[in-house]
Amino acid sequence: MSIEVLKPGMQSTIQDDGRSGYMDMGVAHGGVMDTLSMQLANWLVGNPPSQAVIEICLIGPALLFKQALTIAITGAYFELSVSDKKGHVRTVFNDQTVQLKAGDTLHFGKRLQGARAYLAFAAKLDAKAILGSYATHILAEFGGVFGRPLKSGDVIPLRQCQRRVTRQLDSNIAQRYSGRYVLRCTDSVESAQFSQQQKEAFYQQTYKVSPSSNRMGLRFEGEPLAMQNMLEMTSSGLTQGSVQIPPSGLPIISSVDGQTIGGYPRIANVISVDLFALGQLVAGDQIYFAYIAVQQAQDLLLEQQKWLAQWDLSK
Repeated sequence: MSIEVLKPGMQSTIQDDGRSGYMDMGVAHGGVMDTLSMQLANWLVGNPPSQAVIEICLIGPALLFKQALTIAITGAYFELSVSDKKGHVRTVFNDQTVQLKAGDTLHFGKRLQGARAYLAFAAKLDAKAILGSYATHILAEFGGVFGRPLKSGDVIPLRQCQRRVTRQLDSNIAQRYSGRYVLRCTDSVESAQFSQQQKEAFYQQTYKVSPSSNRMGLRFEGEPLAMQNMLEMTSSGLTQGSVQIPPSGLPIISSVDGQTIGGYPRIANVISVDLFALGQLVAGDQIYFAYIAVQQAQDLLLEQQKWLAQWDLSK
């Protein structure tokens, strides 16, 4: 029981919800960049919400399934099709279950919206977890099945493959990716050290996502903040969503595979509810930062948790 990689795509990796509790040892949290899409994909195939999935970035793979099972794809939208052993081809879609037979091949075509798709399968990954997680850490070369992005010829071992009931997300739940995003932020550790003019400039302008962005951090292009008097600070812990301002004056948002400590001052922190959007940003997307109070951020998180709880994600 396995999946054979015929074409790997640009950066397809095994991911789950990452490793918690090891940042003091220098181990990044890792895991999927878009946890919401992962959870919805797993719900569609009847898995626990954080079960391992394949994260597919920008250019998708072609995957041969050796066993009949149910899959689902959420997150970024690609043109999708399935071909069988006889060469018959059918179109399939995001946000619903896809029933596969042994010998079917799933093809990812042109990317339409977003950056990362998530492929969940009604089976368990037959591999060894590292520090309690299957997440692939590309730079550290561990996790997943091979400790790296998938390559042509790789075989992903599965066990307990199943066919599950047909499901589909409601249209109001399915995500859409416009290329223009508002990232809501609260104050961070060093926010008070920035001048009022610097904070106003940060929140009033439009930034563009830089092509140099990756799973470590999101970089932006735009009008630099005036940083004549660079703030001095002792390096300290970074979390996903920390918005650092380096000497260039252009923001960097720490992401899932980012360094665990940093020495640039943090002007803000993206709220937990909006972190999933970081996984769907592509170069050139327009970003606006919006300030909200901590209490409002906490209320939004509680609302999101209640919304997810109404889905029976384990059945």
